[in-house]
Formats: sequence, C-alpha cells, structure tokens
Amino acid sequence: MSPLPTARLLIVDDDPNNIRLLASIFDQDYDILFALNGVEAIDISLRERPDLIILDVMMPDLDGYTVCKTIKNHPHTKDIPIVFLTAHCDVEEEIRGLEMGAADFISKPFYPKIVKIRVSNQIELKYAREKLTKLAITDGLTGIANRRYFDDQLAHEWTRARRLNQTLAIAMIDVDWFKKYNDHYGHQGGDDCLRQVANVLSNVAKRDSDFVARYGGEEFAIILPMTQAENALELSKNICLALSNLELPHALSDFGHVTLSVGVAVGCPKQNTTPHNLLINADKALYTAKEKGRNRAVLFVET
Repeated sequence: MSPLPTARLLIVDDDPNNIRLLASIFDQDYDILFALNGVEAIDISLRERPDLIILDVMMPDLDGYTVCKTIKNHPHTKDIPIVFLTAHCDVEEEIRGLEMGAADFISKPFYPKIVKIRVSNQIELKYAREKLTKLAITDGLTGIANRRYFDDQLAHEWTRARRLNQTLAIAMIDVDWFKKYNDHYGHQGGDDCLRQVANVLSNVAKRDSDFVARYGGEEFAIILPMTQAENALELSKNICLALSNLELPHALSDFGHVTLSVGVAVGCPKQNTTPHNLLINADKALYTAKEKGRNRAVLFVET
C-alpha cells in the first residue's frame, strides 16, 4: 500500500529525539511538521491542516488527551486523524483515547515498519472518506455543488449573516428554452450545455465566499454573502453576458444562442427567520426576467 506523496504529517512529542526518530521513518513519503508541546500542536493543526497527527500522550503542558479533544472539537480540524503514541499499554487509557476520536494507538517501544503501515492506512482512509464526502455534495454532471449542499450552505450563511447583521444575496439562474434545446440537440447536447453554464458561473462568481450550485434540472443558484443589491445585480448581468458571448448555438431560441435568465434577491436575516422568503423573492425576480423577454437579470424589489 503506497502512501500519498503530498500528505502532511504532524509529529507531536516533547522529546526531540522521538521526533527525529519518527521523522526518519516518514521523511521519504510525507512532508513532516513537528511540535514540541500541545499548544504548538493545536496552533499548527489550525494553520497547516495536516493530513494526520502522531500525538504523544504524556507531555508537560497539555497532555495528548487535551490536545486531541481541542482538535476534535474545532470544525476546521475535527476530521484530521490522530494516532496516539504512548509508553502506557493500559486498556482504559486506550479506550479513553479512542472515545475522544483517536484513529489508532501505538505503544512504545514501536516497530518502525508497523508504525509506517498504520499511518499509511489511516491517511488513505482519510482520503477515501474525503472522496465519498465530495461525491455526496457534488453534482455528478457539472462538477459543482448539488442541491443538498446548496441547502446546507444557505442555512449556514443565513445563520452567519443574521449573527453578524450582514446582507445575503441569492441569484436563481435558469437556462432559457432549455427543453427546446434538449429536444433539438438531444440529451448529450443538453448535458454539454449545462456543463458550459456551470463553468461560466464558476468563472464569474469567483470570490472565495461565492457559492455556485446546480439547483435542479436546468436551474442553478448562487449564494453571495456580504453582497449589496447593486453588486449582486451587476454580477448577475455579467453572468448573462459571459454566457451570451460564448454564442453556443440554440436554433430554437429567439436570440439564436444559449442565454440565461436570472432573478436576484437580497436580504438582511433577522432573528427567528429562514431563507425561505429570500428564495421565493429570487424566484419571483426570475419569473419577471422571463416575462420581460429572457436573457437578463432582474432584482426583486418589494412593492
């Protein structure tokens, strides 16, 4: 079983000799990080996000259990596998570590080959889990986020915007006359068209905070945190223009090529509210965009 060459391994031990010994086992296969105490270990874990941590149990400042608990309780590091290294072979101690979320326990003195295999197994398991997670939240056709992930992200951003008293914008996007496109060019052509649309959306809405998803069928959605109405509308117009400029042929469109209609809604979430009304308002704006002739972006305005 070959290790992943890009994986990063954090070794935590208050004894530099132990760190050097472990590093000599792995330095041909992984990028090695090290920490001499628990505080450093937590800081490096948050900053560098290693793929696995080998953690000594007995350390003078924070013991391994405290470090493990801290790492496992943080949303950014909770999925990093931790392998405990200890001179104690007490069953109760091992149970305690595993219950805290440790992936494995290695006793001192250890056999380098066994340690190497165990670490390699844990890293490959981590990557397999990440791959499964990505498959669960990714639209198989376009490669962008799916509806399930969109719903989760919207709930998260709504809660965050409410807590920080910030605006949240949503753009609902529909491919104009897509059923006619599918009928004329076939499903393979329709799939290619949707992939092109997803690519345009991702290229235009490219801030780290922008979130692009396939909402369903030929409909897409973008979550735009901390975005004012005029900026959300401007971005949506740029999306329409970017796709129109590709001039993807659409024989049954009034424009002769594939175009988009976009509905934009912006709100500042309040206590005890949900994003449901924001979605409804974006849908209303999308309907207006279609009524006005398609190939445009429309901002919802409360009447």
